[in-house]
Amino acid sequence: MLSDADYSGNGSGARRARKRSSGESPGDGQTLRSSGRQSTARVKRSNNPPPGQSKRKATETEEEDDQAEKKYRKCEKAGCSATYPVCFASASDRCAKNGYTSRWYHLSCGEHFCNECFDHYYRSHKEGYETFVSWRKVWTSNGKSEPSLKAFMADQQLPFWVQCTKADCRKWRQLTKEIQLTASLAATYRCGMKVNNVKTEGPDPCSQPEDLRVAEVSHSWWQSMLILPPLLKDSPAGAFLSAYYPDCVGMSPSGSPCNVSTAELRADPCRAVQPQIPGLSPYFQPFYQPNECGKALCVRPDMMELDELYEFPEFSRDPTMYLALRNLILASWHRNCKEVLTAERCAQHIVVRGLVRVFCVEELDRVLHFMTRKGLINTGVLAVKQPLLPQKYCSKVIVVGAGASGLAAARQLQNFGTQVVVLEARDRIGGRVWDDTSLGVTVGRGAQIVNGCVNNPVALMCEQMGVRMHKLGERCDLFQEGGRVTDPAIDKRMDFHFNAILDVVSDWRNDKSQNQDAPLGEKVQEIKKDFLQESGMQFSELEEKVLQFHLGNLEFACGSTLDQVSARFWDHNEFFAQFSGDHTLLTKGYSVLLHKLAEGLDIRTNCPVQAVDYSGDVVKVTSSNGSQWTAQKVLVTVPLTLLQKNLICFNPPLPERKLKAIHSLGAGIIEKIALQFPTRFWDSKIQGADYFGHIPPSPDKRGMFSVFYDLDPQGKRAVLMSIMSGDAVSAVEDLEDQQVVDECMKVLRELFKEQEVPDPLTYFVTRWSKDMWSQMSYSFVKTGGSGEAYDILAEDLQGKVFFAGEATNRHFPQTVTGAYLSGVREASKMAAM
Repeated sequence: MLSDADYSGNGSGARRARKRSSGESPGDGQTLRSSGRQSTARVKRSNNPPPGQSKRKATETEEEDDQAEKKYRKCEKAGCSATYPVCFASASDRCAKNGYTSRWYHLSCGEHFCNECFDHYYRSHKEGYETFVSWRKVWTSNGKSEPSLKAFMADQQLPFWVQCTKADCRKWRQLTKEIQLTASLAATYRCGMKVNNVKTEGPDPCSQPEDLRVAEVSHSWWQSMLILPPLLKDSPAGAFLSAYYPDCVGMSPSGSPCNVSTAELRADPCRAVQPQIPGLSPYFQPFYQPNECGKALCVRPDMMELDELYEFPEFSRDPTMYLALRNLILASWHRNCKEVLTAERCAQHIVVRGLVRVFCVEELDRVLHFMTRKGLINTGVLAVKQPLLPQKYCSKVIVVGAGASGLAAARQLQNFGTQVVVLEARDRIGGRVWDDTSLGVTVGRGAQIVNGCVNNPVALMCEQMGVRMHKLGERCDLFQEGGRVTDPAIDKRMDFHFNAILDVVSDWRNDKSQNQDAPLGEKVQEIKKDFLQESGMQFSELEEKVLQFHLGNLEFACGSTLDQVSARFWDHNEFFAQFSGDHTLLTKGYSVLLHKLAEGLDIRTNCPVQAVDYSGDVVKVTSSNGSQWTAQKVLVTVPLTLLQKNLICFNPPLPERKLKAIHSLGAGIIEKIALQFPTRFWDSKIQGADYFGHIPPSPDKRGMFSVFYDLDPQGKRAVLMSIMSGDAVSAVEDLEDQQVVDECMKVLRELFKEQEVPDPLTYFVTRWSKDMWSQMSYSFVKTGGSGEAYDILAEDLQGKVFFAGEATNRHFPQTVTGAYLSGVREASKMAAM
């Protein structure tokens, strides 16, 4: 079939056909309703035949009789089921309606327009031409696709279809041409309702049969017969995607003006401006903007992801319809993440003409279920009344461990409709999240800071609960013992050298294999030494101390001394998009989020699991007191250390591949100290900063109380928290809590030597290394190891035993966010099996 762009040639062909009908091949150019002038001409020819043409006259008369009988013409689109097409446009006075036309234009099975209506809009001397030209001008200024007449008909002339909202009806009805579909009409429509002051008569409008064409839409072949993909109008995604060509992201250029011109984008290829949407959290940025990359949990609105292509292969050739639905769903969820996003809520925003709206609404369920299962929507602390997924996803699951990952998985699975039991060894939930309020404010004995809030699920849960996060400022003055504040220029210079050393490490590892790995600390010292020798520079004593401060921060980030960390893979997760934006302090702690996740879950505390037997059809889990549970699937979320020390016996034993990965990762340790004082003695010196740094007096003191955090920023409570990392952890391991406090007070009195520093009123010191059910803080890659170990730890066993936790998340290890997302990931895997 010719495209509309080729119609100029087809038009001349049509004219030739009409010419032939008077003397060569009658019938092709005739319409059902011919003009009186043509009839007269035909009669004149039949009454006055040229001499010697009686035989031809008889033949013409016979053919005209055939033409009179030939009232219909089939659609020429191969495979079209419409035997007797009907023109939906009725634009031309000579519209074929349900009669004969020289050519039917196919939009879908059941939707055609005639050649006469085509001419009405396409021919410059016709009445509808200006309408088409005006539309084409808007389309070309906003969109990228061809402004063909078929696109015009689909976008402007097809009638809308709407579904009755009455539960026992749900029939589809075609609206009259003059009625415009809106989200509010779609949300409230009932058969026979009054629209534009017109009400359908009849006792029970719902009893009227549904148009037979609607049933065809459900057939597998229907989509393949669709000429143009649906482009939505007034999509909720519009405000998010104003910098894109609308038709590249599933929206109509005639109803979705592009607010950023192509010229602007080309002039500034690095431009990536986030749209400002009233009422939307600034941390919600679900879509990449043009020229933007490297942002975690972000999707390209104009491309399908690999897992989407795997799930919906039928959209691989033309993803427009899928993108339209996915973008609409994602935008709708971020506009209101406090309620379950249902197909009904989304369907009312599918504003597109024609039967394709029926198809979109039917497909919506599949896309919505997929996105729910993947944890892209209907996630977080959301409480649901009905299962979010169909019955086929339901089964029974046991979750071992009630930390962030275990609770995330359990909440997701229960919301899906799965029966879940959570077994926790401790007498509390939270795992390595453990908040303490004994000092008058919430202090996280474990995690408390959110690193990068944009698209972070922690920010989502805070939004759902109305929990405020305190944005941490960038200012961090470095204090020397003796009380002096380090010149910021020195700090900046040494920070540059520190990062330059790490850049050289990155260059060194490019051509190194795993067996050529080296400890990060060793490489850092080697590169530093080479640099000083080659440059002839010499760091001053203060500069050397500032460098040690930055190295101490690196040990804090790794959770280990640098002599254990892999130089090849110490920052393995940086190869993936990371969370950007503000770093924040959860002033109310992570526990409020985890307790909300735990609401309504069946959690059994004081149940240490000692055996997991997956040798049979079901998995048997045995606790230390002999109690047993069985389920189709088990999710193990215990800390890495417990797997390394074989605290859980697996039958069959864990594969060698997984054991090797488990031991190639290190169990990092940091400890915390928190002190409450009678006064905020530091206020005048730090001047509103959220934290301040402590320059170590010597390398062996590196990591000992390196940073102090004000845990009631801009408040009245006087509470400081500090960190011990690297060698400092082993230095305090055997000290009593009071001795650790005494060491910390010596440091504080040195940093604030110009004033009297009071004794703390109360305090606590963490002992994660001695915590029976943790024995660690977070993981790192040991020398000789690889980032791939995280992926291997995440592999399931025979589709029965699954693993989650920060040490199974290669993209986001070491964080509560990473642990949470690993639980969501495994819930998705289990639901899909």
